[in-house]
Amino acid sequence: MILTFDVGNTETTAALFDQDTVRAHWRVTTNLPRTSDEFSLLLRSLLHAEGMTPAAVTGSAICSVVPPVTQPLAQACEDCFGTASVLIDAHANLPIRLEVDEPLTVGADRIANTLAASRIWKRDAIVVDLGTATTYDCITKDGAFIGGIIQPGVQTSAETLFRRTSQLAATELIPPKKVIGTRTDECIRSGVLYGAADSIDGLVTRIRDEWGVASSIVVATGGLAESLRPFCRTLDEVDPFLTLKGVKMGYDILTY
Repeated sequence: MILTFDVGNTETTAALFDQDTVRAHWRVTTNLPRTSDEFSLLLRSLLHAEGMTPAAVTGSAICSVVPPVTQPLAQACEDCFGTASVLIDAHANLPIRLEVDEPLTVGADRIANTLAASRIWKRDAIVVDLGTATTYDCITKDGAFIGGIIQPGVQTSAETLFRRTSQLAATELIPPKKVIGTRTDECIRSGVLYGAADSIDGLVTRIRDEWGVASSIVVATGGLAESLRPFCRTLDEVDPFLTLKGVKMGYDILTY
C-alpha cells in the first residue's frame, strides 16, 4: 500500500491507497511544528488506529506547499517505511506541461490536480480547490496547466471577518436556512457561504468566457467542497481525494 500526503498551509491530508482504492484517510494540523521523530510517532499512531503497522506501507509520496514540513515528513516516512518518499513538485518528471510564465513556482498541489484531472476525465477541466486559499486550475485534456486564479479561502475570509470586527463572534460555517438572516450568526453564515458559492460560479464563468471552453468540466476538491456543492451552479463533480489521487499517480509514474 502507498501512503500519500497533501501538505497545505493549514491542514495536511493523507490517504493510504491499496492500488487505486483509498483504504484509510486522515486530516491533521499543518501549522504545529513537528520533528521527524514526532512525525514518525504520528504516522505509527494513525496506522495503528486502523489496525495496521508500518510494514503494510510499501512506499510514500508527498506534495507540499510548506517547505519546512516537507523534509521532516519525508525523513519520518523513510524511517518508518524503509524507502525514500517520492516528492511531487515542479521538478518531478511527470507527463504534464506547465504552460505558465514561472513554472517552477507552481504549487505542488496544482501539479497533482493537473495530473489527476487530465487522466481521470480526459477533457478540459477547471479544478476548484477549496483550502486555505481557493485556487482555480485550468487544465487541458492533454495535461497542460495553463494558469488559473488564487483567492482567499472560505475559512480564511471568515476568520479575517471575525478577527477584524470585534462585535461579530466566530460562527460555525453550517449552511444557513435562508439567504436573508434575522440573527447575526445567520447573516454571517449566509454571507460567507453564499458569497463563496457565488464567487465560485462567477469566476468559473469568467474563466470559461476567456478560455473559450464552455464544455470544460468543473471539479471541486478540498475540505469545504462537499459543503459548498449544493449552493454552486457550476460544479459538475466533487472529488475530495483528487489531489491525493494525483500524488498516487505521480508515485506510480516515477517509481515504475
